[in-house]
Amino acid sequence: MRFLIAIAAWMATLFGTAHAQERYPSKPLRLVVPFAPGGSTDIFARLTAERLAAPLGQPVVVENLLGAAGNIGAEQVARSAPDGYTLLMATTGVMTINNALYRNNMPYDAAKDLEPVVLVASIANVLIVPPELPAKDVAELIALAKKEPGRLSFASSGAGSSTHMSAELFKSLSGTDLLHVPYKDSGQALPELMSGRVSMMFEIMPGAVSHIRAGKVRALAVTGLKRSAAMPELPTLAESGVVGYESLFWSGIAVPVGTPRDLIERLNRDINAVLASRDMRQKLAEQGAEAMGGPPQAFVEHVHAEREKWSRVIRDNNIVIN
Repeated sequence: MRFLIAIAAWMATLFGTAHAQERYPSKPLRLVVPFAPGGSTDIFARLTAERLAAPLGQPVVVENLLGAAGNIGAEQVARSAPDGYTLLMATTGVMTINNALYRNNMPYDAAKDLEPVVLVASIANVLIVPPELPAKDVAELIALAKKEPGRLSFASSGAGSSTHMSAELFKSLSGTDLLHVPYKDSGQALPELMSGRVSMMFEIMPGAVSHIRAGKVRALAVTGLKRSAAMPELPTLAESGVVGYESLFWSGIAVPVGTPRDLIERLNRDINAVLASRDMRQKLAEQGAEAMGGPPQAFVEHVHAEREKWSRVIRDNNIVIN
């Protein structure tokens, strides 16, 4: 009798668990964007959320929790219940840069507290200079920087941003000495570049294209390993002689560590289906971005490789933000 009762209890648990899993999701999901509305990360998140509601059968509500270079929103997700209902629109900075950059004051550990689900999109930066700068290509820019070390400056949209780290990687691989001039955002930095008060900037592609075409800045190269569809005439930094250079701004979905594997696989499958659609790829291309996708492990490996690269750049250049 005890044996039969035990079997019955086991079967009830088994079928109850299966039933609960079949019902996921049974309520709206929350997608936290750790940056302000209107930026690339926010746009990627809203494009994904709008299209993910159909396969999930539940709304995906985007919530902007900005501050501290993305750390405020990322920490809240890291501390959330690992039940598949709280997602993070994770970025290069949140997942691979901030732990090294803010190592004296980090409220979470991305490597231990967040689980990658799927890489959504990536986008290149473009190296731009004022029209009057006497450097028509990357080789001439490097020669100019080496002629007078420390005289040329680069603008960024803030310490730790992709615009900042792209320049730090350029410094490391080109052997140049450049002065960092951080601004609150690209909206402040670009006019300073156009006026010639700073010498160069690695701006995210969508923010630079209109200024390039208007002749307000000169583009020298893009930061990806392949040329950008938005401006295919521009060479890559690697093509321009900076061997091994690659710096992409990317966004993906992450969840709190401890989220059940079957829920991660479900989210991964549904988001991959969204990314495979022609509509989604076209919308991302309009932003100068490329749809990515792939299994969770591919995103895990990507994050690991990026974390090693950016930690090395930060360490080698002795960059710390308290």
